[in-house]
Amino acid sequence: MSWIGGKKALRELIVSSFPLYYERYIEVFGGGGWVLFHKPPGNDFEVYNDFNGLLTNLFRCVREKPNELMEALYFVLNSREDFARVKDVLSTDSPESDVLKASYFYQLIRYSYASGLTSFGSQPHDMWVNFPLIEQAHRRLSKVVIENKDFEKLIGQYDRPISFFYLDPPYFETEKYYKNVGEGGFQEKDHIRLRDTLMSIEGKFLLSYNDCEYIRDLYDAPNIQIESFTRINNIKQRYDNGAQFSEILIANYDMEERKNSKPSQINLFETENGI
Repeated sequence: MSWIGGKKALRELIVSSFPLYYERYIEVFGGGGWVLFHKPPGNDFEVYNDFNGLLTNLFRCVREKPNELMEALYFVLNSREDFARVKDVLSTDSPESDVLKASYFYQLIRYSYASGLTSFGSQPHDMWVNFPLIEQAHRRLSKVVIENKDFEKLIGQYDRPISFFYLDPPYFETEKYYKNVGEGGFQEKDHIRLRDTLMSIEGKFLLSYNDCEYIRDLYDAPNIQIESFTRINNIKQRYDNGAQFSEILIANYDMEERKNSKPSQINLFETENGI
């Protein structure tokens, strides 16, 4: 599903930068789960976490009660009036069941403009076409632990020498776009708290951020690798076609180790001297 800051376009790059060996995979700022769903399940112990309780409740219902969730979504209307009603219920009251709460939140995601959860998107969309995706997500999440914790507490709980953390926090100076990330939102002190937490772990981490001097300075330390790349800026495409957005990956291990471990392809006409 679409989600603010989602890693749909970068999931292949991110997964290809994973370390070769780990036994615990912990996704600290899970969001829409694009990296988790792209990652091969394997035999490792997996954790999905997000501070947004509405989001983690949706994931739990997909994992535990997919049929009930699809039943609750079957007759929803793609209308401005229904959108305003479920938005009001979620902001002022709590629905009577976790499934109803999950169905309301899923409606907001699907029917809001750019999945921003605030304004009606006015786009045609039949909810039932998502049901096969819900069923696939249900199977993928069957053995995934779903947490709803502050990142520092989560990392402290699951950190081991065999742990690998992938983190996609709210980007620096774009925090206002993220909903339900904690009281007062994600602030500069939280970026520092995240850095301090990661610098003291036993396991490995891979961190995605916007490319800016502040974040580069924050992680300027021995044994920390920073790689830069660009992607299409989806937000600016409407008025600046082809605009690029600079991002970085930060890790406490060699991000090339997976790529370098693959056997090189031998050319039939290449000699030992490369001629």
